[in-house]
Amino acid sequence: MIKAINHDQVFLQQQAIPASKQDLNVGIDLQDTLSAHQEECIGMAANMIGINKAVIIVSLGPINVVMYNPKITQKKLPYNTKEGCLSLPGKRTVTRYHQIKVTFRNQNWQLQSLQLTDLAAEIVQHEVDHLNGILI
Repeated sequence: MIKAINHDQVFLQQQAIPASKQDLNVGIDLQDTLSAHQEECIGMAANMIGINKAVIIVSLGPINVVMYNPKITQKKLPYNTKEGCLSLPGKRTVTRYHQIKVTFRNQNWQLQSLQLTDLAAEIVQHEVDHLNGILI
């Protein structure tokens, strides 16, 4: 189901609660909502649609990947960039890393790991920040 974008900064600054198998529907809502905003958005965290669970979705080229309880386990090669967010007006400068490794559960609740670079890595870092209550 397409959900409204949350702009409540107090809510967005809360630490996300770990997701469980009972939260698989959150991934479906994120897929629907990201598809509705595909012109201006390439990633989304559950708190951006008003759900305080550790679930994100990232657009990795032709596919969207839902990640439950994502954790960034490696970061290499820092750089500064400007990012925007559907939940907040404007763009802000942030430090990101060109290379990351992220572990997460997929929609079958299997543990997965991805090595990501450049834009894909940046998207995941932005969305994981959301889960940690960090606003850009």
